[in-house]
Amino acid sequence: MPGQSHAGAKHAKSGLAAQTAFRRVVPDDERVTVRPMFGSVAAFAGGQMFMCLFDNELYYRLGEPDRETLRAAGGSPLEPMPGRPMREYMALPDWQVAAAPTHEWGEKALAYAISLGPKKK
Repeated sequence: MPGQSHAGAKHAKSGLAAQTAFRRVVPDDERVTVRPMFGSVAAFAGGQMFMCLFDNELYYRLGEPDRETLRAAGGSPLEPMPGRPMREYMALPDWQVAAAPTHEWGEKALAYAISLGPKKK
């Protein structure tokens, strides 16, 4: 379930179908790389993660106005460890059946990641 705390339990690795669907909705941009993360996959630009799968749920890293829009639509923040939410990351409810809006959110997340500049080491 999106935003669900995973206290005391191992989170499920994303299935092959979800990973395949994820790769189809990642923006087609030369600055984007997809690599393993959280036992699944995530998309990065300039070293900044901007999309990821966690327990087969799709999360986007977004600025506050877009996070509020997703929250109002039933989205919730990513919380890979109990009590440690990644507040900039919001789930897109029912993402595997909502292909068109998914691409729009991916573009917004990519733009937000690029606005942050390259990740400092």
